[in-house]
Amino acid sequence: MTTITTRTVPYPADGLTMIGHLALPAGADRRPAVLLGPEGMGLSDVERRRADALAELGYVALAFDLHGGRYLGNPEEMLARCMPLLADPDRMRGIGRAALDVLRAEPRTDPDRIAAVGYGTGGAVGLELGRDGVNLRAIATVNGLTTGRPGEAARIRCPVWAGVGSEDPIMPPAQRNAFTAEMQAAGVDWRLTVYGGALHAFHHPPVDHPTVPGVAYHPQHAQRAWHDVVGLLAECLPVTKDLGA
Repeated sequence: MTTITTRTVPYPADGLTMIGHLALPAGADRRPAVLLGPEGMGLSDVERRRADALAELGYVALAFDLHGGRYLGNPEEMLARCMPLLADPDRMRGIGRAALDVLRAEPRTDPDRIAAVGYGTGGAVGLELGRDGVNLRAIATVNGLTTGRPGEAARIRCPVWAGVGSEDPIMPPAQRNAFTAEMQAAGVDWRLTVYGGALHAFHHPPVDHPTVPGVAYHPQHAQRAWHDVVGLLAECLPVTKDLGA
């Protein structure tokens, strides 16, 4: 484990002041970077710990905010904000691009080596950045197998990995099929991992508030999904130290 540093980063997006969590690896050289998106509830310590874990692997990592510094533990409030957002690609792209600007502005970030990793709504944001033609090295989405506007997936320039639970009622087989059909028709280098017996948000540890139906933690698959994400990053965005720095 390497020594990392972290700090909160305020920035404007979607008419709000977002509060991101930036994690930096040891050293002073430029590193590949990861834009990390949270589930619909918003940025929590779960995503902050993931950003820290990525920094320990040598990446600059920014866990971005969805709700102006708020965590929406009430399912009705969360759905009231996220459903309109998920139906508006331009809003998602605006949120993603604002966070991406913060990540690119960090001196430790190599702006030509950035990946997007997201969970649920955060994964949908990452996909919309790809559909918007953003230069990314990889996109990973867990529980966020959303489809976009016709033809725009052809703008995706990088491999896309998606993970989903086999029993997820929010991303059921019909949604998975629509997503993979879109990727295939666009000529995207895509892959899909289905985790047997898992529900929605299977990667997220239990929370102390109500959730939408169909959500449950699956510790074994959570660990496997994390390994799959790290494997994608190692393939598409390997960490190499700049010996001249």
